[in-house]
Amino acid sequence: MPEGPVIVLMKEDIQKFVGEKVIAVGGSEIEEKILLGKSLKEIRLYGKQTYLVFDEINVRIHLLMFGSYEIDEQTKPDSNLRLGLSFKNGKAFFYTCSVKLLPYDFMKTIDWEADVMSDIWNSEKAKNKLISNPKMMVCDALMNQDIFSGVGNIIKNEALFRIAVQPESLLGNLPSEKLDDLIAEARNFSFDFYKWKRSGVLRKKFQVYEQKNCPFCGKPLTKKITGKSKRASFFCETDQKLY
Repeated sequence: MPEGPVIVLMKEDIQKFVGEKVIAVGGSEIEEKILLGKSLKEIRLYGKQTYLVFDEINVRIHLLMFGSYEIDEQTKPDSNLRLGLSFKNGKAFFYTCSVKLLPYDFMKTIDWEADVMSDIWNSEKAKNKLISNPKMMVCDALMNQDIFSGVGNIIKNEALFRIAVQPESLLGNLPSEKLDDLIAEARNFSFDFYKWKRSGVLRKKFQVYEQKNCPFCGKPLTKKITGKSKRASFFCETDQKLY
């Protein structure tokens, strides 16, 4: 599933269409007449979700597990196309994703401060949410989009390795300073992810995700399905502590 940093990069690619009118609509999810002639006023992000804001309506795009996008040139089959938007200065194509029309007022229901890559990210609010869930595993907390919107499995694994905490640790057992570390590294690694993805070196930077040995002690990493999210965790039982 594309994580928050990938969605930020997507926004950068489609930003050139802001202020432009839609001159054609394709794909299987939205009737052409709904968006035809409408101007794209703004693009807003909430974690892994993208909101294309038009007059009195917005389109929410979620790339899910296998979604993707292309700019200007369509190279994938129409059967995968969920939404295609044409403007005078180019085209945007969204494939194998969720596309939903939502009223403009829906935006008021979103906690924008939960987006880990947002300029208005609220770390204190995140900490209060963690404290109120003492029985939750840290792996589930990081994957909880109401707490860390935009964090996915890669960020989860790498952030936990950075703070030397095993994924099945309980939030209530973590010292306050470790909670602070958890919050900080969820955001820090997200921006590193963005920088490395943009430069094409992301996979070379992984320390534990889909790796075999710990970069510190050299011992084999443990791979295990953890938490309620049932996602794969990669961790070192020597260099990461179970709380």
